[in-house]
Amino acid sequence: MATKKATGSTKNSRDSNPKYLGIKITPGAVAREGAVLVRQRGTKILPGKGVGMGKDYTLFALRKGTVFLTTRRKPHFDGKTVKKHVFHIV
Repeated sequence: MATKKATGSTKNSRDSNPKYLGIKITPGAVAREGAVLVRQRGTKILPGKGVGMGKDYTLFALRKGTVFLTTRRKPHFDGKTVKKHVFHIV
């Protein structure tokens, strides 16, 4: 009989913390100055009028107003045109 219990090692027990990405203020809602609109990785949503972008691609309101979502066609790196969403504050 073994005097110690044999335990197996786990290789997949690690997990990263959640990053809480996504749209924080929905289009049609009123945003205050400095409010975070979108947290994202890369420019999935572009900043428009009244919206600034941080170094981690976070979109924030530069002034108080209503949030609007439009689309814009942009040339992609391979020559294709891609539809991108744009956040505006009016």
